[in-house]
Amino acid sequence: MNDKYPLTNGDTFTGEVTVEVQKECRINSLYVKFKGKANVMWTEQGFRSTTIYHAQDKYFSIRRYFVANKNSKDITQVVLKNQNGEAYSNVLTPGTHVYPFSFQFSKEGIPSSFTGRYGSISYLLEAVLSRSMRLDRKSQVPISFVAKTDLNSISGLMEPLHKSLEKTMKVFTSGSVAMDVNLERSGFFQGKELNVLIKIQNNSPHEVKPVCSIYRKDSFFAGGKRKCQTTDIIREVGKPIPPSPSENVEMVFTIPQDVEPSMLNCSIIKVEYRLKVYLDVKHALNPDIKLNIVILPASEVTAVEPEPAPAADLRNGSQGNYGNSDPPAWGLARPLPPGGPSTSSHPSYGESGMNRSLNEIS
Repeated sequence: MNDKYPLTNGDTFTGEVTVEVQKECRINSLYVKFKGKANVMWTEQGFRSTTIYHAQDKYFSIRRYFVANKNSKDITQVVLKNQNGEAYSNVLTPGTHVYPFSFQFSKEGIPSSFTGRYGSISYLLEAVLSRSMRLDRKSQVPISFVAKTDLNSISGLMEPLHKSLEKTMKVFTSGSVAMDVNLERSGFFQGKELNVLIKIQNNSPHEVKPVCSIYRKDSFFAGGKRKCQTTDIIREVGKPIPPSPSENVEMVFTIPQDVEPSMLNCSIIKVEYRLKVYLDVKHALNPDIKLNIVILPASEVTAVEPEPAPAADLRNGSQGNYGNSDPPAWGLARPLPPGGPSTSSHPSYGESGMNRSLNEIS
C-alpha cells in the first residue's frame, strides 16, 4: 500500500494479488475488483408483522482482469498485462505467481468510510480466482477512506454563529432567565479548540449553572423513513451564576482527535454534530440552545483555511455580525469513475499487511 493511510480523494493505491500453486493447473479467470457502497438496514416490530427497511447506494464497482473468462459475453472487460506487455497465461505452473494492480479514488463526490449501528459505508478490494468444477477462491481487503473537504465550497463554514432565548419561570419558581450563545464559526477540526461565549441574564431568585455539550447524531434513511442514533461526545458544567443583570461566561472545548468527521454527502447516511447549551435551573425546565457545527478531518488543517469572521466580544457587550446557525449540507454529486491501472511499478503489500494470498491451489 501507499505510505499514506487512510486514503483520500484522488489517491492512487497499488498492490499485488499473490497465487500459490502446488501443481500445474488451468484457471478460467482471475480478477481484482474495487467497489464502494453504502448500506442501511433496520427492522421495526409491529403488532402482527416485522417491517424491514433497507437502502443501498453504490458508488462504483470496477474489475481488472489478469486472466479474462473467454466464455464471458461482457465486452467491457479490462485485461491487464504483465511488465513485458504480454497477456498473463491461464496455465499456472507450480510456485508463486504475483499480479500487480492499481486503482485511483475519485477526486470528488464520495463519502468517508463509516460503520454505524444501522448502516455502513465501505470500500473493498476483492480478488477472485475461478476454475472449472471448483468453487471460486476469494480474498477481501477493506480500504479506509477519508473524504477531502473543499472548505471554500461550504458557505457559512467560517462565519460566526449566534442564538439567543429568554424563558419566564413558572409553577415552582419565578422571574426569568435569558442567554446569548456565540461561536466564532461553525466548522472545527479534530483535535482543535472550540470556544463558546455565553451571556447570561439571571433574573430568577436561584443560582443557575451553564452546561455545554457536544453530541453526534447519526441518521439513516430507507423506505421514506429515518432512524436516528445520538451519542454524547463532550459535556462541561460551568460555575453557578447568582441572580444578576448580566454575566459573561467563556467555555473552551477540545474536539477529540478520534471523533468521526461530519458526513453530509451521502444520501442515505448522515453524521451531524450539535452544540447544546442549557441553563440548569432549580425547580424549572432547563432552557436550551442548539447550534449545528461541522467537524472537519484533522488532515485538512494544513489546507489553506479562510480567516474566521470576528467572534462576539461579550466582554465589551458587542455581538458582532452573525451568520446562519444551520450550515448547508455538502453536495450530493455522483462520483466520477476511478481511473485505470497505473503503468508505474507496483510496490508490494507485504509490509503494510494488505497482501492477501489466495489459498494454495493443488
